[in-house]
Amino acid sequence: MWNCLTNTSTITPLQHLHGYRNITARGAPESEAMIQDTPTLLPLPTALPVRIAQLAIESPSTTTPPKGPKDPKDPTPFKFGTRLLTDPSSVFEHNAWDHVETDEAYRATSAAQISFQRSRPVDPFNKQRFNSDPAKWWDAFYKNNTTNFFKDRKWLHQEFPLLEALTSQGAGRASIVELGCGAGNTLFPVLRLNRNEELCIHGCDFSRKAVELVCAQEEFKGEVESGRVRASVYDLSQRDTLPEGVGEESVDAVIMVFVFSALSPEQWADALANVCRMLKQGGKVLFRDYGRGDLAQVRFKAGRYLEENFYVRGDGTRVYFFDEDELRWIFTGEKVKPEDTSAGDKQQGEDGERSTFPKGDFGGFKINDIGVDRRMLVNRKTQVKMYRCWMQAVFEKL
Repeated sequence: MWNCLTNTSTITPLQHLHGYRNITARGAPESEAMIQDTPTLLPLPTALPVRIAQLAIESPSTTTPPKGPKDPKDPTPFKFGTRLLTDPSSVFEHNAWDHVETDEAYRATSAAQISFQRSRPVDPFNKQRFNSDPAKWWDAFYKNNTTNFFKDRKWLHQEFPLLEALTSQGAGRASIVELGCGAGNTLFPVLRLNRNEELCIHGCDFSRKAVELVCAQEEFKGEVESGRVRASVYDLSQRDTLPEGVGEESVDAVIMVFVFSALSPEQWADALANVCRMLKQGGKVLFRDYGRGDLAQVRFKAGRYLEENFYVRGDGTRVYFFDEDELRWIFTGEKVKPEDTSAGDKQQGEDGERSTFPKGDFGGFKINDIGVDRRMLVNRKTQVKMYRCWMQAVFEKL
C-alpha cells in the first residue's frame, strides 16, 4: 500500500467539542426482532418517533441546518455543534441543543431502568443464538433496510480534520480503511469530497449483504476502475487477519464509526490487534460510538440485556455503550483510577451503570483527543426532552 506524504501534526480533531468537558487527553498536549418485549416497570420519556429515531441513532453533534436553498447532492458538511442552551426557559424553542448535561430526573430514571434491565436479561438460549453468528443478523438488517436506514455522514470532515488533509489536492499517497462500512454512508461522502488522485479508501464489513450494497452503487462502480476505492467482506474480530489487499503497517487512517459497539467485549482485544497491525506507526484511528447513558441504552426493555452495557436490539444486532475511562483502557492499556489494579474491575458510575474494564491485551495507542459528545433532542409538541450521548476520539498508533 501507499505511504502518506502529508504532514498532519498540526491538525486538531473534534473541533466542535473544544471548550467543553472531557475533551483533551489527560496528561496529553492540547493539540492532541427476535426478542419478546415485555413492558418496563418504570415511566420513560415519550417514545422517539420513528423518523427521529432513525436520524438520531447515529446523529453527530448536529444542529438544525441553516435556512435557505441547498442542493441535496452538495457534499459540503454543515457547521455543527453551535446551538447552546444558555437560557433553560428557552429549551423548547428548538428541536435540539448541543453540549447539554443530563438533568437529575433523567439520571434517576436511567439508574432505575438499567437496574431493571439487569434483572431481566436475555435467556441463555437466545444469548448463545445472538452471539454465535452476529454477521447473520446484520445481513438480515441490510437485506430489509438496504441503503435507506442510515443517512450519509456529511459531518466527517468537520469532526475529523485528518480526513480533509488526506483527501486534499496534492496530499500524496494515502490509504484509508473504513471498518464496518455498512451500505457506504461514510465511504461515499469521503469519496465525494476527495481531491487527492493518490488516495485509496477500502471499505470493509462482516456483512456480505452490506458489501454487496456498496459494490452495486453506480458511484462505486465509477470509482473502482481508478483504483481509489475497494470493498470487501472482513471480520474484524478474527485475530491476526487483515482485509483483502491491505498490507501490514500500510494504512494512514482507520475509520471506526459505530462499529466497535457491534462487537462483544470478548472480541475487543483481537479486533484492536488487527487495527494496530494494519496501521503505520503514527497512523490514526478515527473513532465515534455510543456513550454510556444514551437514551438508546436507557430505553431497552426486558429481555435485551446481554451483559453489562451490552444489549441486543429487536432485529438481532448487538450494541455496546462505552464510557471514557473504558476507552482509555482499551486503546492505551492504562487505567485512569489508580485503585483499579486488575482487569475486569467494576466501578459504580453515574446513572447507575457500572464502569467495566474488560480483560484482554489492550494498548498500543496514545490519545490525541477524546470527548463526550452530549446532545438533547426536544419534542416541542409534547415538551419531552431526550438525551443522546456519543464517544468520539482520535487514537494514534505508537
